[in-house]
Amino acid sequence: MKNNNEEQSRSLFGISLSDRPKWQQFLICSSGFFFGYLVNGVCEEYVYNRLKFSYGWYFTFIQGWVYIALIYLQGFTTKQMVNPWKTYVKLSAVLMGSHGLTKGSLAFLNYPAQLMFKSTKVLPVMVMGAFIPGLRRKYPPHEYISALLLVVGLILFTLADANTSPNFSILGVVMVSGALIMDSFLGNFQEAIFTMNPDTTQMEMLLCSTVVGLPFLIPPMLLTGELFKAWSSCWQHPYVYGVLVFEAMATFIGQVSVLSLIAIFGAATTAMITTARKAVTLLLSYLIFTKPLTEQHGTGLILIAMGIVIKMIPENKPTPRMVTKMKELALAKEENRRNEEEEEKRPLV
Repeated sequence: MKNNNEEQSRSLFGISLSDRPKWQQFLICSSGFFFGYLVNGVCEEYVYNRLKFSYGWYFTFIQGWVYIALIYLQGFTTKQMVNPWKTYVKLSAVLMGSHGLTKGSLAFLNYPAQLMFKSTKVLPVMVMGAFIPGLRRKYPPHEYISALLLVVGLILFTLADANTSPNFSILGVVMVSGALIMDSFLGNFQEAIFTMNPDTTQMEMLLCSTVVGLPFLIPPMLLTGELFKAWSSCWQHPYVYGVLVFEAMATFIGQVSVLSLIAIFGAATTAMITTARKAVTLLLSYLIFTKPLTEQHGTGLILIAMGIVIKMIPENKPTPRMVTKMKELALAKEENRRNEEEEEKRPLV
C-alpha cells in the first residue's frame, strides 16, 4: 500500500498527471473543470430559466445514466474496484441529495444567485475538514479570511439579486443551503477516500457514487410527481433530451477533473477553484442573457475577487532542502555545544 495519494499514478482522459510538475497538474485539471461546468452553466440557464423546466431530480437521474455510459466507454468496470460498495452508500446519498437540491433550487432562485450562494461552501468545507477521520485538516488564518470575504461578497450579491429578480424565495435559500452542507461533507469525504486508499481512481469514485446514488432519486421523483410531469414535458419537447445529454457529457469532463483536483490538491483548494468557476459562470450568464447588474452586484464580486487573491497567497512552508539544512545546522550547533562542555571539563595545566 502506498503512503500517500501523491504516489498514485493518475491520469485525466489519457493525459498523464503523475510525471508532471504541480502547476501543470493544476492547469490541466482546472481547464477540464472550467470547460465542463461553463457548458453546464449555460445549458442549465437555458433549460430552467428560458424553457421553465424545473425538474431537478429527473434531470439528475438522466445525467447519472449518461455518466454510467461514458464511464463504461472509458473501459472501467466494477471488477477494477478497490473499495467496498458500502464505502459509496453514504457518499452517494449525499451526492444525489446535493445535486437534486441544487437543481431544484433553480425553480425558486435565478441561476446566478444560486451559483453565488453555493460558492460560500469553501468555509464549511474548511470547518468540516477538521472533523473528518483520516484528514483532520488545519488551515492558516489567511485562508479563513479569504473564505469570510467570499461569504460576505456572496451575501451582498444575493441581496442585490433579490431586489432585481422576482425569482427569489426563502424556500430556494433553504434548498441551496441544504446542498451547501452536503457539499462540505462530500468533498472532504472524497478526499479521505483518496487519502486512505490511494489506489482509488476517479472513474471508480464517479461510477460507484452514481450507481448507488440513482435509486435515491426515485422516491422524491415519485412523491413530488416530478417523474410524470418531467416525462410529459420532455415528451412534448424531445429536443430537451439532446440538451440534457450534451450537458451531462460536458459535466462528466468537469466532474472527473474535479475528482482529480481533490485527489491531488485536497477538498478546500478544490472548493476555491469551484468558486472561481462560479464567478465566471455568473458573468457569462449576465452577458449572454442580458440581465441587469447593480452596484451591489459589483461590490459583491469585488469582495469575491479579494477572497480568491488572498487564498492564492503562498504559505511560508520550508522546502525539503531548507528542512535538511536546518537539521544540519541544529546538529552542528549541538556538536559545538558538546565540544565546549568537554573543553570546560578538562583540567587546567
